[in-house]
Amino acid sequence: MDDFAELKQFIERTLGMQCSNYKEDYIRRRLLSRMRSTGNETFKDYHQYLLANPHELDNLRNALTINVTEFFRDNEVYECMRKDILPLLFRQRKQLRIWCAGCSSGEEPYSLAMILSDLMLQKPGISARIIATDIDQNVLAKAKVGIYTKKAMVKLSEAQVRRHFTGLPDGNFQVKPSLKEMIRFQPHDLMSGVPVSRWLDVIICRNVTIYFTEKQKDALAKMFHGALVSGGFYIMGKTEYLGRTSESMFAPYESLQKIFAKKD
Repeated sequence: MDDFAELKQFIERTLGMQCSNYKEDYIRRRLLSRMRSTGNETFKDYHQYLLANPHELDNLRNALTINVTEFFRDNEVYECMRKDILPLLFRQRKQLRIWCAGCSSGEEPYSLAMILSDLMLQKPGISARIIATDIDQNVLAKAKVGIYTKKAMVKLSEAQVRRHFTGLPDGNFQVKPSLKEMIRFQPHDLMSGVPVSRWLDVIICRNVTIYFTEKQKDALAKMFHGALVSGGFYIMGKTEYLGRTSESMFAPYESLQKIFAKKD
């Protein structure tokens, strides 16, 4: 077994992450980044460094999980949810259940909660529950606290900031309880093969599967299909695509925005 394979095996044992589910180039790039940061030239050196410096394991976990996000990222997707998908679902039922998978530091579920809050003002009697999950406990902790810098708020209108955030003395902003109460943050590993819940109306998993192997993409799509209600929606990232074996499970609803409807 070569040094790279031994290091991957160590990561799987220690961090509980299945490296084989991710593209090898992705794992290699993330490891090389941490090796540069810690001054290690070879995989063997970095393996030894991890053994001698357990605190580096948290840094490695953060490097291997995908944490790039922002409020209303790809706003066209949110506009489609606001004007089409969510009103359509609310005409069918008064309470919706939505899963934001790979939610990172919370910008995505909070963006969705803002849209839902607007819709609930317009139509009293409807409600929604968002389950927001990530494998990274550190970003989940940040999401639960809901504190963001002024720079992070750039895509939000002044009205959204006033209504949903409280300004803090240090210049940052914190999500108000009225928005937080719509969301339940909890840890979840998408590789587990077990959905966080069932009978879901919408599953949003964006910009996550781009790093997965084809086999894992298909397994994830199958899991999502089983967790959705009849006619439920699966929303992917704009650069992502369904695997060939998954195409029979979902029908394109808004192809440009990578929004799919469950086939029964």
